[in-house]
Amino acid sequence: MTKADIVAKISEKLGMEKGDVQATVESFMDEVKNSLESGDNVYLRGFGSFIIKTRAEKTGRNISKNTTIKIPAHNIPAFKPAKVFVEGVKSNVEVK
Repeated sequence: MTKADIVAKISEKLGMEKGDVQATVESFMDEVKNSLESGDNVYLRGFGSFIIKTRAEKTGRNISKNTTIKIPAHNIPAFKPAKVFVEGVKSNVEVK
């Protein structure tokens, strides 16, 4: 599902203009991104949490040059689904 699909479904369900729904969805995504960039996690009860995970410093290998490189510690954004969300997916989606 793409952002356009989400906008179309919400627009159809609520009877709103697609432009208004798209602006709302994009504003939501901007707010989540801005919160994570400022160091704040975002918690959406019943859906999940957008959190910042810290990756430790580690040693990697450049296979083509046969050298080791140092990968510095860094933060990455992550999504942790709520228990209700996980259980719904487990019970409703067929294993492939």
